[in-house]
Amino acid sequence: MNDYERIARIIRFIDTHRGGQPSLEVLGAAHAAGLSGPGRLHDLALSLEAATPGEIKSGGEGWMLSAGFADTPFGACLIAQSPRGICHVSFAQEGQGIEDALAVLQQDWPRAVVRRDDKAARQLAQRMFAPPGGQAHAQSLRVLVRGSTFQVRVWRALLQIPAGALVSYGGLAGLLDRPSAARAVGSALARNRIAFLIPCHRVIRETGVVGEYRWGNERKRAILAWEGARRASEAAPGRSAEEVKGQ
Repeated sequence: MNDYERIARIIRFIDTHRGGQPSLEVLGAAHAAGLSGPGRLHDLALSLEAATPGEIKSGGEGWMLSAGFADTPFGACLIAQSPRGICHVSFAQEGQGIEDALAVLQQDWPRAVVRRDDKAARQLAQRMFAPPGGQAHAQSLRVLVRGSTFQVRVWRALLQIPAGALVSYGGLAGLLDRPSAARAVGSALARNRIAFLIPCHRVIRETGVVGEYRWGNERKRAILAWEGARRASEAAPGRSAEEVKGQ
């Protein structure tokens, strides 16, 4: 059993014995107000590019995709890189085999050649999940997405949500100057193929309920708790998140 599976069991235990969703304070993410100040970029330096209509229509013909599996704090993860950047990041689902995970990637880029490279995936994972400010963050990561103009706008807006912060569907729609488009925002999030890097896990319901996640509600809550704890630790070096929260 890996570390993430232990965390997931704890979350299930809490749900069974206490019920309800964790509060925003428990997640260490009560301050979503970072949205109202100067624009904040994702902790990782990301360059997000949209696939052209021609690239989408060709299905990646002529491309070689490097795809592999890596262990992360939140379980095994499939990471694929195209000639234009990372094009797929997904956490392994319960009961999903390696071939099933690769098949989802191939559906997006049916004419591309997929080459298995777990070593390259592990190197990317180390950069994705390394502590902020480390050497792994010195160079930006390029991300390639395929989607409509509106979907790409939603994903770009997500990069403005700092780690440890939360935003509602309506709040994210407001950032796009489309306050009535909360449902469309939700649909765009559901189409996100880049787990963690495009942080759809930071979007919750207006009521404060954490809500669903393509890669599992328990994983979403674990990521939010992890980000909240790291943000609290960075805010007060040498002091625990509990000490900061107690003030």
